[in-house]
Amino acid sequence: MATDRNGTLYIGVTSDPIQRVWQHREDVIRGFTQRYGAHRLVWFETCETMVAAIEREKRMKKWRREWKLQLIEERNPYWRDLWDEILQ
Repeated sequence: MATDRNGTLYIGVTSDPIQRVWQHREDVIRGFTQRYGAHRLVWFETCETMVAAIEREKRMKKWRREWKLQLIEERNPYWRDLWDEILQ
């Protein structure tokens, strides 16, 4: 989740991406995304297991910001909101 291009980034993991992204977009849950207004889904990936997803999340949270930006821009160079993609 992001505020806008090159803005504040949030990395999280969930077993229900549609519900979780909706919660972030609607500020249903108090926390980081509500505080900073990170409501745009600009990147996502799937993993085989929840354990793998959690491991990936932990690694990515340790990444340098420039690496995260590069990852987003490789797939989503215009920082479009990918909400519609996860609904399909």
